[in-house]
Amino acid sequence: MKKIEEYVRSIPDFPEKGIIFRDVTSVLGDAEGLKLAIDSMIGLLDNVEFDVIAGTESRGFIFGVPIAYELGKPFVPIRKKGKLPCETISASYELEYGSAEIEMHKDSIKPGQRVVLVDDLIATGGTVEACIRLVEELGGEVARIIFLMELAGLKGREKLAGYDVASVITYEGK
Repeated sequence: MKKIEEYVRSIPDFPEKGIIFRDVTSVLGDAEGLKLAIDSMIGLLDNVEFDVIAGTESRGFIFGVPIAYELGKPFVPIRKKGKLPCETISASYELEYGSAEIEMHKDSIKPGQRVVLVDDLIATGGTVEACIRLVEELGGEVARIIFLMELAGLKGREKLAGYDVASVITYEGK
């Protein structure tokens, strides 16, 4: 059986020279790779007590929903501003060029619930930091944050200091 790293396509000099882009679509496009990715992420939750899984649009949905299904947990979507139909709370975060805003339904997390946050990749950590603020604003507790891939050179884990962060693959560079 192949290792998960063998399913990730690495594209040099994208989006700019000197960057190696870690492409998750090559994992998604291979049935064995997808199964290995989901199973590996589920393994990051061994011995973690939690009530809810939340994931960011869109790759957090791709990985979070099958994990929630397999573990018999509800899934809470965290979406881009303006995409949820009921009353929401929102958080802004900085991007390389500008800012963005994400939202959750106000009734999606109950006070005291333990939440696992799921996304495909941690780079600078800004998106997940905004997710944490939303969960905590609703009275939830972040039990663990899991990623398929981590770009350690961008120091996103440092931004999440004090939280339990785990990733399946760690790349040392950017």
